[in-house]
Amino acid sequence: MNDEQASVHEILDRIANRWTALIVQSLASGTMRYSELRRELGTVSHKMLAQTLRSLERDGIVSRKAYPVVPPRVEYSLTSLGESLVGPLVAICNWVKQHRSEVEAARARSSENGPDCH
Repeated sequence: MNDEQASVHEILDRIANRWTALIVQSLASGTMRYSELRRELGTVSHKMLAQTLRSLERDGIVSRKAYPVVPPRVEYSLTSLGESLVGPLVAICNWVKQHRSEVEAARARSSENGPDCH
């Protein structure tokens, strides 16, 4: 694999991540504090949310603004690059909603046939 392919794979891994998709969708409605994001996402752990937000910030998808107050206040919002990701992620989520029952039926048929033997 060349450097360009490796870079594309790394970026796809970030974009296709479950928490990335949910964070981007949450921030599509506007700036949010860390605690608001955590509450909206529900089952995400503190560690996973913090790691994902750091990665998204590093990749230029999310911006982080810290206010010098006590207690600390931090807000997250989408950058213009992050906003350009909203449409494709919404399309993927809509596809999942539209085809969920078909995928579940295929999984059920597959499990009835036993494990794959390659």
